[in-house]
Amino acid sequence: MKFLFLSVTIVLLAASETVYAQEFNCDVNLNTRQISGSAYEYVTELEGDLESYINENRWTDDRFEEHERIRCQIQIVLTGADDQFNYTAEAFFSIRRPIYNTIQESSMVVLTDNNWAFSYPRNKNLIFDELQFDDLASFIDFYMYVILGYDYDSFARLGGNRYFTKAQDIFELGRNSNAPGWGRSIGAQRNRNGLISDLQNPNYRPLREANYRYHRFGLDQFTMNSRASIEEVVEVIRSLEETKRRTSNNYLFDIFFDTKYNEIVALLQTADVQTRLEAYNLLRSVDPAHSSAYERLQN
Repeated sequence: MKFLFLSVTIVLLAASETVYAQEFNCDVNLNTRQISGSAYEYVTELEGDLESYINENRWTDDRFEEHERIRCQIQIVLTGADDQFNYTAEAFFSIRRPIYNTIQESSMVVLTDNNWAFSYPRNKNLIFDELQFDDLASFIDFYMYVILGYDYDSFARLGGNRYFTKAQDIFELGRNSNAPGWGRSIGAQRNRNGLISDLQNPNYRPLREANYRYHRFGLDQFTMNSRASIEEVVEVIRSLEETKRRTSNNYLFDIFFDTKYNEIVALLQTADVQTRLEAYNLLRSVDPAHSSAYERLQN
C-alpha cells in the first residue's frame, strides 16, 4: 500500500508541474532546384539541422509554454554552389502571432533576404555562439532576434529593444568579418543593414509603438469591443502616415503594410461608412502600393 501511495503521489506531482518549451516552433523548407549534381545531395540535411538549431536553442531568459511558442516558417532557396560547398541563397521568414480571445492567428511580419552566402560542408555542426561569427549560424541568429523583437514589441511598448540590440550586435560581427551581405550601406537599402538600423533608429520608434497598439488594442480587443478596436486601428494608420512624412526610409512601413494590408481591410470592413472612407483616404496616402485592395473599403 505504501508503494502504491508513493507511486500515485509522484504521478500527481509530475502532472501538476508546468511544462515549459523553447521560444520557437519553426518549420524550414529548402528549395534546391537551382543547383544540381550528386555532390550536393547531402545539403537536404540543412532543413533538419536548422529546425533543431532554432527550436531547441534557448533564445531568451523567459519561460514559454507550448501554446506561446512563436510559429514561423522559413523558406530557403539555394541559388548557387561551388565545389568547396559554399552556397548562395535567398531566405523568406514568415511569423504568426495568436490573436487573444480567438482561435485565429495574425501574420506578424514577413521578411526577405536575397543576399545570403554561407559554407555548409558535410556533417557541419551548428553551434550557438553570440561572440563568434559564422556565416550560417549568425545569419539565423540575426533573424531570430529580429523576429523576437517584433514579437515582444507586439505585447509591450518597445518590448523588443533587447532583442533588436542583440541583432545589431550580430550584424556588427558580420560587418567586421567582411562576409557578403553584412556591409553597411548608404540610403534606404532593403537589407540587413537597413532593417536593423531603422529598427534601432529613434525616428522610427512611433512605428514600433504603432505596431504594439495595432496588435494589443486593435486585434486582441476586437472580440470584446469591436468599435473601440476599429477606432484604435484608424488612429494607428493616422500615426503611421504622420511618421512616414517625417522620415526618409520606407522599408519598415513597407514591411508592415505588405504583411498587414489584407488583414486591415478585413477588420475595417465591419466599420461604418464614414470610418471606412476616412481609413481609405489615410491608407491610400500612407500605402499607395496596395491601393487596389483598399478600394474595397469604399463599398
